[in-house]
Amino acid sequence: MTAPIERARPRWGRLLRRVLVIVLGAGAGIVIILLLASAEARYVARAGIEEARILLKRRSIAKLLADSATPAGLRQQLRLVLAARTFAADSLGLAVGATYTTYVNVGRDTLLLVLSASRREKLREVTWTYPIVGVVPYKGFFSATRARRAGAELEVQGLDVYLRPSGAFSTLGYFSDPLFSTAMSRDTMELVATVLHELAHNTLYVKSQTPFNESFASFVGYRGAEAFFRSRRDTLDARRAAARWRDERTLDVFYAELARRLDSAYADSPTGDRLERARTTLFTWARSQLSGTVGQSLETYDWRWFARTPLNNAVIIAQRLYRMDLNLFDEIYLQNGADIAETIRAIQVRVFTQSDRDPYRALYSRPGMRVE
Repeated sequence: MTAPIERARPRWGRLLRRVLVIVLGAGAGIVIILLLASAEARYVARAGIEEARILLKRRSIAKLLADSATPAGLRQQLRLVLAARTFAADSLGLAVGATYTTYVNVGRDTLLLVLSASRREKLREVTWTYPIVGVVPYKGFFSATRARRAGAELEVQGLDVYLRPSGAFSTLGYFSDPLFSTAMSRDTMELVATVLHELAHNTLYVKSQTPFNESFASFVGYRGAEAFFRSRRDTLDARRAAARWRDERTLDVFYAELARRLDSAYADSPTGDRLERARTTLFTWARSQLSGTVGQSLETYDWRWFARTPLNNAVIIAQRLYRMDLNLFDEIYLQNGADIAETIRAIQVRVFTQSDRDPYRALYSRPGMRVE
C-alpha cells in the first residue's frame, strides 16, 4: 500500500505577491503600449505630469500673507482673492472646497496655450475626448513649442487654427486648484471675475457641453463680481463688472450673427475661389463691425484689439464658447429678482433635474421662458 503523500500548505503571501507583480507588470505594459501607440495618451500623460509639477509648487496663501517678505501689492491681491472666495461660498453658494487657498508663481507670463481648430468650409470644430470632462473643442498645452507644433500639424491638414493664451484653468474641484501668478496681472475686477468663473466650474459642469459650461461661468463671473463689489460698497468696480457683462452680451449677439452668415455662405458647400471669396467678404464685414458700430459700443474692451485679431472659423468658434446665449442667463436672473445666488440655484436645479441632456434646452423649458 502506497504511503500517503503530505502536501505542503500553500504559501498564500508569496502567491499573492506573485499575482500582484503579474498584475502590475501587465498594467505597466499596457500603459507603455498605449503611450507608444497613441499620441493622445502621450498628451494626457504629459499634461498630467506638467500639472503635477505645478501643484507641487503650491504655497499657502495664509502663510504668504503672514510672511513680511511678500510684496505689498501681491499681499493686497491675495486678500482680495480670499474675500472673493468667501463671498462665493457664503453669498453665492458656490462649491469652493480648498480651491484658491494656495498660490503658485509659474515663472512666466503665460500659464498655457489653448489650441482650437475648425474645418475651413464650415463651422465644424475639431474635438478631443478626455476623462471626466468628455468631448471638448480645445486642447491645452503647457509647452509653447508643443502647442505651435500641434497647430502647424492641423494647418497642414487644411484646417483653420487658433492658438490663444490662458492664465487659469479648473480641475472642476477634483484637485485644490491654486491661484496662478498669471492671473495677477489682471485688474481687481477681472481678478475677482476670474476667481468666480473658475469656482462656477466646480459648482456646475455638464460633461461634453463646453459652450454651456463656459457661458454659465462667464455669467457667474461678471454678475457675481458686480454683487461682490456692491457688497463692499466699491461702486467703481461694480459698475465696471456690469459694463463688462454688457460688453459680453454685445459680443455674443455679434458673433452669433457672424456665425449665422457663415453657416449660410457654407450651406451649398463652396470650394476653391468661391469659398475664399465668401470667407473674405464675411470676415471683412466682421472687421468693419468691430472697428465700427459694434466695437465703438463696447464700454470696457479696446475695439482695436478685436479689429486686429485674425479671423477664421476656429476664432469664431472659440469666441462663441464663452458667449453662447448669454441673454438666456440674464432672463433667468431677472426672473429671480436680480438675485445672483438664487439664479445659480435655479439653473442648477433645472439642469440637474431635467432628463434633457442639452442644458440649454432644459433652461428654455422653464415655465415663463420663451422657447427657441
